[in-house]
Parts: sequence; structure tokens; C-alpha cells
Amino acid sequence: MSERRNATRQRSFLQGRIFFNNRRSSVDCLVRDISEIGAKLLFSETIAVPDALELHIPSKGEIYQAKVQWRVGDEVGVAFLYEDASPSLVPGAAPGEVVARVQKLESEVAALQRKVNELQNELRARQGSDF
Repeated sequence: MSERRNATRQRSFLQGRIFFNNRRSSVDCLVRDISEIGAKLLFSETIAVPDALELHIPSKGEIYQAKVQWRVGDEVGVAFLYEDASPSLVPGAAPGEVVARVQKLESEVAALQRKVNELQNELRARQGSDF
């Protein structure tokens, strides 16, 4: 059988969870292989997986919108959907890295705001004592 994929998949053994039905339903799965454009998912039993789903891989901190490409028993092949209109905020960074970076920057902004408030209060106190 010839290879029909556009990207080589890497074998994996990652815990995953699919969400569907507007995130009201979810099912655990095992991500058996993955590439930039898709993955093969293994379920503990044959289940009815909808055509469109969201795949969450906790250990990588990644969430993918995906479309089912094939189904065989308890295995499902999915293709990841990407929105070309929304480029990455940090090209080359994994989604989990971006979240951690944003949290760090928010913490730094809060610390700087506290320092500005301290300096403003100190300035007011000095101006008040000059009169």
C-alpha cells in the first residue's frame, strides 16, 4: 500500500481527549502517531466519533480543531484544521509556550504597575511635605 500522507507522522503514545457537541461531550483516546497536519487516534472501544472534533493533548499543552478522515474499528485518522487568517503570535512556538509566556508577561506588568503606584505615592508624599 502506498503512502498517501503529505507529512510524515511520528509514532507516539500520548494521552488525548476529544471534545465535541459544543464541548459538552468528551472521550479519552490515545494518540498513536502525529504530524503537523494530522494524527491517528485509538479508542478503548469502537465509538461513534463525529466528523468534526477538538483534540486536546495535555502533555504537549496543545489543542487542535480536527476533521475525521477515516475510521477503522477503534482507530480514527484526523486532519488538523488551521485558520490561515490568524497567524501565530509567536512563530515557531508551541501553544503551551505561548500561554506560559503570556502568564509571565502579565505577572511582570502587574509588578511594574505596583512599582509605578509606589513611586506615585512617594512623589505625592514628598510634594505634600514641601508646602
